Amino acid sequence: MDSTVTNTPQTNSKLNVKRDPVKTVILASMMGTAIEFFDFYAYGTASAAYFPKIFFPQMTPLLATLLSLLTFGVAFVARPIGSFLFGHYGDRLGRKKTLVVSLLVMGVATVAIGFIPSYQVIGVWGALLLCLCRFVQGIGLGGEWSGAVLVATENAPANKRALYGAFPEVGAPIGFFLCNGLFFALERVLTPTQMMTFGWRIPFWASAVLVVIGLYVRRRLQETPLFKLAQERDNTAASPLREVFKSNWREILKGTFIMGATYALFFTLTTWSLSYATTALGFTSSEFLLLLMGAIVEFAALIMLTSVLADRVGRKKVLLTASVALVGYSLVFPYFLTGQHNLVGVLLFLGLGFLVMGTLYGPVGAVLPELFPTRVRYSGAGITYNLAAVVGAAVAPTVTTWLIANYGLHSAGYYMLVLSVLAVISWLLTKETKDVDYTK
Repeated sequence: MDSTVTNTPQTNSKLNVKRDPVKTVILASMMGTAIEFFDFYAYGTASAAYFPKIFFPQMTPLLATLLSLLTFGVAFVARPIGSFLFGHYGDRLGRKKTLVVSLLVMGVATVAIGFIPSYQVIGVWGALLLCLCRFVQGIGLGGEWSGAVLVATENAPANKRALYGAFPEVGAPIGFFLCNGLFFALERVLTPTQMMTFGWRIPFWASAVLVVIGLYVRRRLQETPLFKLAQERDNTAASPLREVFKSNWREILKGTFIMGATYALFFTLTTWSLSYATTALGFTSSEFLLLLMGAIVEFAALIMLTSVLADRVGRKKVLLTASVALVGYSLVFPYFLTGQHNLVGVLLFLGLGFLVMGTLYGPVGAVLPELFPTRVRYSGAGITYNLAAVVGAAVAPTVTTWLIANYGLHSAGYYMLVLSVLAVISWLLTKETKDVDYTK
């Protein structure tokens, strides 16, 4: 049941609005990002393991892999466009409406991918349709994360914003676990030929069920108390995009580099590593997916633990420390991935990588929104998050593959190293956000 409140979570201002129960807020914010990452991982896994042979069979194996991973990056190019679009309406009309529409756009594009014919049926049109669906999917993704974290943090007590902001973040490992679990099960019961023919399509079709559930939950949400407060104060921006780039461009720039390194790490640990493990290290796809699923449990636990820590000691201490750790990890992780079927090395690669990843990813659900005032928060957080996706993830798997092919395995971490150094510099230039007045 909805409960009427007279105080916002972080101010004494009186409001005659209904606020959703905590469980509803958690479910709505977590569910959306779980669906988002389920869809995204489905594509990431398919682009690494299946698409090179399905959509680019006329190419050499290396070129097919590079082109397949580039289609993965198409959505990242579209994501800033989605953040412009949904950010504008999210700051003008409210968080709830835009969250529903963004999920619907993302869901339709994802299901459509499962129906695209292979190269053997329609030639290069298959790859072109793949890119089109990825672009539309990216538009929807551009409005998803920022809306979810605002629903969570704008309903949170001031001393628990990082904890509440972590619930959308936990949706990432949940979606990853569900998607990879489904791929793992399919690869155990279907033959390789069946997986190439139709098995890879099943996760994309299955996402329709999750989208319907997510839409049902989100349609039941109330608008956030802090956005209602902004409306009562007549404090909504007439042109959020113009205002955020004029007044908050420094925050966008710093936030992009802070989050960009996190993105590079994540897609190195997931999309690139799956491709490399199955082509160079002697692992089967199902073997490596099982290892990834185990590491994801560690990832989820660290998201929650480090978010609680960030509420106690501050965001900057936690994330600056993790960014420095990422510099070191970028230099050493290639040396874990040597030899054939090197289980110990892969476990070190995944275990240490997700240790850093969970520490970086948890508190950022509070940090990026805290950089911006309420009137442009949806736009600012969304643009920053999605520009970081372009910088850190759009080309990370492709660049890493190219570096190894041309300079050897030791060069695999160079791209991530550059981004992690930029993240450290950005944190040194950023003030602590834990005690900002989130109602302004």
